[in-house]
Amino acid sequence: MVRKSASGRIGIADVALKAGVSHATVSRVMNGNFTVDPEIAARVRAAAAELKYQPNPVGRSLALGKTDTIGIVVPDLANPTFQAILRGLSRAAAQDGYRVLIADSFEVSSEESILAGEARRRCDGLVLCAPRMSDAELEELAPSLRPLVLINRTTAAADVPSLVVDYSQGVQDIADHLVELGHTRLAFLSGPPRSASNDLRLQGLEAFKTAHPHVEVTMLEGGSDFDTGHGAVDAVLESGATGILAFNDLVAMGLMSGLHERGLDVPGDISVTGFDDIPFAKYTTPTLTTAAVPITELGAEAWHQLRALIRNEQSQAPGSHYQPRLEVRASTGPAKAARTAVHG
Repeated sequence: MVRKSASGRIGIADVALKAGVSHATVSRVMNGNFTVDPEIAARVRAAAAELKYQPNPVGRSLALGKTDTIGIVVPDLANPTFQAILRGLSRAAAQDGYRVLIADSFEVSSEESILAGEARRRCDGLVLCAPRMSDAELEELAPSLRPLVLINRTTAAADVPSLVVDYSQGVQDIADHLVELGHTRLAFLSGPPRSASNDLRLQGLEAFKTAHPHVEVTMLEGGSDFDTGHGAVDAVLESGATGILAFNDLVAMGLMSGLHERGLDVPGDISVTGFDDIPFAKYTTPTLTTAAVPITELGAEAWHQLRALIRNEQSQAPGSHYQPRLEVRASTGPAKAARTAVHG
């Protein structure tokens, strides 16, 4: 007669007694160890099936040294961009039987290293998505987090693939579009101060200014959410700019809402652009001109790179670069002077 443990759960000891083998033999069979004699293994599996034994997933993970779970650390899960990256990552990982543990640092850079370390201890690998930590901190931390994949950051650490969007070129393409419409006074609503992708945008705008000395570009403090854009209306109007480059689509949408509340017309009075092309961008009023980034694809590729590291396989590419695509919609139009010249 098999007696259940005090918790009422059938355990390895029960299966071992039923099959007439040691606890270690049951453990090896349940963990897929093929060195066990086939007849003994069959007897163990039959006993387990008869007793309806279910292996303890925590114990099994410890025995195998793997959890079938990966982690991702993001700076703001409320941002649709990070939601889309997560969607691509989790769907791709699920096809290989992996789950995803999510950690949100809420744009607090000091929390990232702590969250990353905790997540890595619970998972088989980690994705750091656009971390806000400094370059020095990332270089110091990266080796201890491997297997690790970075999204929109790079490191000198070996075997750490990076998936990077060319934000520099993307913002230049948007600025060029506004200049083609006759705008010579532009303003950039910047992102979070410790955002690496914001730094790349700023580098792109410096290159743009060098190539377009006749165009005035004003830098305005900003952020990454809707409220940032909505609260920037006064600063935008005081700048005198007729073409606005927002850090991302959420900021652009907030700005358009604030401008509408002031009775201003977009793009009749001011042209507004975003970045990322989140799903809502094509449904705003007016629809938003932006730079489209293959966000979901970034997440899926992050899993493919991480899977190769976990399995000690040779990845097809040690890193990938993504070029944003300009999506011209209704939120941009000719500058007022150009409009007057056309219709005057």
